[in-house]
Amino acid sequence: MTSSTDSVTLAFSAYISHLESEHDTREEIRTALRDLEQTSRELTAVIQKIHTPGAVKKLPAIVDELDSLFSSKIRPQLKAFAATLPSNEYFRFHGMFWGVLQRLVFTAAMRHYLATETLLGREEAAAALGIETDPKLGFHLELEDYLGGLINTSNELSRFAVNCVTAGDYGRPLRIAGFVGDILTGFRLLNLKNDGLRKKFDSLKYDLKKVEEVVYDISIRGLIKQEEDASEGTSEEKEVLEQGDGNKKAEK
Repeated sequence: MTSSTDSVTLAFSAYISHLESEHDTREEIRTALRDLEQTSRELTAVIQKIHTPGAVKKLPAIVDELDSLFSSKIRPQLKAFAATLPSNEYFRFHGMFWGVLQRLVFTAAMRHYLATETLLGREEAAAALGIETDPKLGFHLELEDYLGGLINTSNELSRFAVNCVTAGDYGRPLRIAGFVGDILTGFRLLNLKNDGLRKKFDSLKYDLKKVEEVVYDISIRGLIKQEEDASEGTSEEKEVLEQGDGNKKAEK
């Protein structure tokens, strides 16, 4: 007959085995996560180039550099990282990697905005990272992680608006203000109950206020009108040149 002491020992032996197995799994996840975090920092460093002098003219090169990192590092590293997660236990370990996943969404959304000045959708964000949006397909992009990344994007764009004025690009802050305003409007349609996402959402209001102050400042200084006049002048010059070319062809 098994004594009480023996049964307790057997039970806790099984617990020890389980804890050691989970510890090994977490260590494997942490190791794979370190590579992602390093590449995430590299992506962030590239994005910071938009705040340097003359960066507005270098945006296509910055976008190309981001594309290179996504294809050569991020997608392969995310695939390797996903392989370390036990099957059907995504949410059990989600707390370990949600932060880096949101930063990756942020860099993908910034890259998309710099290239197109439009919003990166959730499906597009997942495609950029080489992952899915459907939980049934395994490692995927949770909606809350996508939304958190978008909020980080607005934080960065509010800073970019200020630096654009310093660089003499007075039209871009208006477009940024419209974009951030649209994001804020979209978030207001959501019934946010998640504390972390709710707190981050509050920062959107301050981002928009910051950009609107920039727009107001350059408006009262007449800088926006000057840029519009310069653009109109350029268009008029083109029309004159085109008309001149047409007259020459007609004469021939």
